[in-house]
Amino acid sequence: MPDGLGPSHVVARWCAQQGWPVHPLAPGQKVPPANCPACRDHAHPPQACACHAKGRWCHGFHAATTAPDRIDAWWQEQPRFGVGVSCGPADLVVLDVDAHVSQVPDRSRLLPGIEIGPLVNLDGLDTGFDTLALLAALRRQPDPTTDDSTLRVQTPSGGLHIWYRNPNPQVRYRSSTGSSPKTALAWQVDVRADNGYIVAPTTRTAAGIYRRIGTCRQPAVLPDWIAAELARTTHVPTDEPPPVAPPRPPRPRRATKAAERLMEPLLDEVAACAAQAHGASFSEKLNRAAFTAGGLVEGGHFTETEARALLFQAACAARPQQERRNTTIIESALSAGAQRPLHPQGRS
Repeated sequence: MPDGLGPSHVVARWCAQQGWPVHPLAPGQKVPPANCPACRDHAHPPQACACHAKGRWCHGFHAATTAPDRIDAWWQEQPRFGVGVSCGPADLVVLDVDAHVSQVPDRSRLLPGIEIGPLVNLDGLDTGFDTLALLAALRRQPDPTTDDSTLRVQTPSGGLHIWYRNPNPQVRYRSSTGSSPKTALAWQVDVRADNGYIVAPTTRTAAGIYRRIGTCRQPAVLPDWIAAELARTTHVPTDEPPPVAPPRPPRPRRATKAAERLMEPLLDEVAACAAQAHGASFSEKLNRAAFTAGGLVEGGHFTETEARALLFQAACAARPQQERRNTTIIESALSAGAQRPLHPQGRS
């Protein structure tokens, strides 16, 4: 092991020793660093990226590894990198409980698929902590947020990551957001599993540090009742093969440049809000940029990783102290924008 390991490098090596593939996070952020110019300018599936064979970190969690030599090279090149853990290959299922302030939806959307009758008192319910506790109470199970038998990590914004180990690797779980109208466990409770990553404990961002709670350092086995809820809420893909979409025609290089030209002024408007602490319409500008990015992603002009990295970079430059709210705005607007694909050279 090389001498003089930095704190993040130590964490990355420790995670890899647990069998959890890791990848870098941009310094001070919770998103992967930018792709190399070749990956940024030429669209291709992350699985087919030639950079991975060369030991580069392009495409975020798709580049995650447990190889010590590669981990050493990454964190020696940039000691300030944070640490992301690719949940799917690590057989991890992490409940990401949000605590940000936002309007509480109708009770029919708090626990998808579960009717909450009018006699259930919802006074005081305003975060994912409350909806997850409500789900546990309805199932007569202990509240996962207080589960001291498993690794729990407090986020800088007051949220909580509850780590569990998937004991049945043949069963795969989808990642989801707690605001998704299609696949969600509970309002303001995200699921990080296949095709998702989680921020490792001790990682420092502009908003603060991801701190381990209690003494437990290992994920416990995913409780059976949570596994059943994930299956009920369609987090487990069915055996029926998904419909095969027609192949998208190759994207000409000019479409990439056109998409960049469309996004650039919107991102500049977001970043420029840094000069004005209040009254800069920051939320509206970030929402507009993310909505447009969602349309471009769906239209095939950006990858989701690229879009999120650009949006988080601009948002963090303007409002680094409200990371959780930035995330909410970006994820919601990306999802909404995806309903209306954009093609800069033609009509949407």
